Amino acid sequence: MHKRQIHISLPATGEEEWQAVREPIMSGWLTQGPKVAEFEAQFAKAHDVKHALAVTSCTTGLHLALAAMGVGEGDEVIVPAFTWVATANVVLYCGATPVFADVDPMTFNMDADDVVGKITEKTKAIIPVHLFGLCADMDAIRKVIPPHVKIIEDAACAAGASYQGKKAGGLGDAGVFSFHPRKSITTGEGGMITTNDDALFEQMNMMRNHGASISEEQRHKGAHPYLLPAFNLLGFNYRMTDLQGAVGLVQLAKLESFISERANWAAWYRDQLADVAWLRLPDEPAGGRHAWQAFTTWVEPERAPMPRNDIMDALQQRGIATRPGTHAVHMLGLYRDRFGIRADDFPAAKACDAHTMAIPLHNRMTADDYAYVVECIKGIAS
Repeated sequence: MHKRQIHISLPATGEEEWQAVREPIMSGWLTQGPKVAEFEAQFAKAHDVKHALAVTSCTTGLHLALAAMGVGEGDEVIVPAFTWVATANVVLYCGATPVFADVDPMTFNMDADDVVGKITEKTKAIIPVHLFGLCADMDAIRKVIPPHVKIIEDAACAAGASYQGKKAGGLGDAGVFSFHPRKSITTGEGGMITTNDDALFEQMNMMRNHGASISEEQRHKGAHPYLLPAFNLLGFNYRMTDLQGAVGLVQLAKLESFISERANWAAWYRDQLADVAWLRLPDEPAGGRHAWQAFTTWVEPERAPMPRNDIMDALQQRGIATRPGTHAVHMLGLYRDRFGIRADDFPAAKACDAHTMAIPLHNRMTADDYAYVVECIKGIAS
């Protein structure tokens, strides 16, 4: 008998995405070009920002934003202790120092009260993460940081999310999104930077393409395509391909329906699992919109019938994939050893590392899949 398998996430791609790549393949324009430009314009419009800049990943987007802001050696950047490791890694890429702040275990996002004690004269920027698609409390964070400190939203999970009626990506000086296959919309790998700052956009646009004064598309379509551009600053090769841009356009057109479907099933999960006393469930934010990149629960250690990892193993045996929400970065060997951090220095992040459990929620699941997940979780409870 074929064993049932419900993945933690699957990209919702198909014939439309397959057909979308025909045009760049047939035209021969495969690298950054007209499809990327169109994707950028549509993404900016969807998120109510002036500029969007496509890049190779959210990680390179975060790095590019920091570098364009002049973050470097001797600077400090505040990041949450509970996030994917890339949020901290990009600070090291710049030669700066990541300074961890604890998180609120109810939302899994950066705790503004803990940020206060982490600000020094070296603080150059802060990277709040909209974890799992829920926007961080940006008003609270803005209240506790000096006005000169730059805000970069790590919106990897938050395409289509909003906070107090304002879209993610327009809540700070820059926002950075991911199009990894575990996200709501995907281009395989890929990312997008958003900003309303004209000067910052121009700087990032040049630095994305080795520091070139004009893009390849501008050069090839200009009067003198045989002339190379000027290079007056150090840049990177962080360009998205037109193949990805073509797929991104198709995916972006589906973003609203994807989020609505996820929100409906998230509400169904909350209703069906409400009587599982050992499982705390995520909820919609007041005054905002959750993007539901993941449905991340909290296993109550005192009430659960077995430890979190044993529950995950039991579900895996039944064909249901789960994951810890993410990891406590300060507990990873690189950061623990390099900065001499103890696990208990950030108790909420440590607890999130131990007790969060994401269950399947994506746009390839059927009603029968969702019912089976609930049935198996309740079976553990009994």
